[in-house]
Amino acid sequence: MRGSCLCGCAIYEIDPPFEKFYYCHCSRCRKITGSAYAANLFVEPEQFRWLEGEEFVERFEHPKAKYFATGFCGNCGSSLPWLVQGGATMIVPAGTLDDNPGMTPEKNIFWDSRACWFKETGDIEKHAERPSSPK
Repeated sequence: MRGSCLCGCAIYEIDPPFEKFYYCHCSRCRKITGSAYAANLFVEPEQFRWLEGEEFVERFEHPKAKYFATGFCGNCGSSLPWLVQGGATMIVPAGTLDDNPGMTPEKNIFWDSRACWFKETGDIEKHAERPSSPK
């Protein structure tokens, strides 16, 4: 299974099965994604390989975090997989996958830290594309 950044400079491959697939609502994941939560797959480091563009991958480790870090493309800025501090698990942002992971998220984690404005999507109007702006 493959994934990549927005500009296509960094391409990776992972071997299923995946250990976990979670929506993480912690404040760090919200900050790094700019969204209500991060959709992350958790895999063993041995299941992960950079195929192209590893030299474009940048890393940020939060100085106050025990495990949190983040990976991103130095060219386009999009999120990329990262190895947790300590090296036990590779976190793969699900939005970077180019293929269907064959599973859906199993849990919401750090739920008590969720954004105060978060609303379950089942309750929100849906559109196939961007709706027209009112005139």
